[in-house]
Formats: sequence, structure tokens, C-alpha cells
Amino acid sequence: MQLRLLSRSPSETEALGEELGRILEGGEILALCGELGSGKTTFVRGLARGLGVNEEIVMSPSFTLLNEYPGRVNLYHFDFYRLGGLEELESIGFWDYLGEGIVTVEWADRIPEAIPEDALWITFLIVDDDCREIDLKGERGKGRGLVEGLMAKGYNLGC
Repeated sequence: MQLRLLSRSPSETEALGEELGRILEGGEILALCGELGSGKTTFVRGLARGLGVNEEIVMSPSFTLLNEYPGRVNLYHFDFYRLGGLEELESIGFWDYLGEGIVTVEWADRIPEAIPEDALWITFLIVDDDCREIDLKGERGKGRGLVEGLMAKGYNLGC
């Protein structure tokens, strides 16, 4: 199941994240992909707001590898950019977080074998300076349910 949206601004990207955050229950994994500046951290900021987290404290975990944010459901924000493989994920305890709260992973495509089958994959593509294409894909379980939930709400952004 796939949903393709267009975002005309960072605030629209945050709004999508916030909407998704409102329907998350816990145990979901969001795998985020896209080049630098495509909107991954902006999206997570909105997601945090939807989970009742102060979005002002949300920042990219590029150097810390993991940021934890308490909210209605805890948000665990990983970054795989500097990691070399599964062994390094083991050393930071990645698998201990799965099933706990909400796990978001920026640069998930760098170690795709670490992402469970029921994850929601979200790809951010830069269309131009203002516009982003956001593709949400969930094949099974919770990931598929999230795409269906957004579609049922009629969620749509327009460029």
C-alpha cells in the first residue's frame, strides 16, 4: 500500500508528521529516507508534536545516533547515516527499542536489513526549493495500517 503526497513548505511537512503522530499507538517503526535537506527531521518535529512532545527539542541525531523524547508515547529518533552495519546497531541497542514507543530511523536505507517488515517507509524527494514529494509505503502490519489510516482521513497535500 502506497500513498504519494506533495508538500509545499516545511510547515506542510510538519503537518503531515503531526497527523501521523496523532494516530500512532506505540510499537510502530518509521523508516525515513531522503537526501540532506529533504525534510526528514522537519517531519519528525511534526510527528513529535502529534505525540505530545515539545517539538522545539527535536533535532537530528546525526552525531548522537539516538535522541529520546517522552510524550503520550515515547519517541525514539535514530540516525543510521554514520553507522556501518548490523554490528554497530547491536552495540547501540537498536533492537531493544523495537516494540517500545515509536521508533523513527533517518537514513534507514543505509541498513535496510535492520528494518522490520511491518515498518512504514517514508521517502522524501526534493522537487524544487519549496516542494517535496513524500512517499509513504507500508506492505504489512502496522505500516500498511498507517497508510490506510491516512488515506481514510482523506489526507492530501497539494503542490
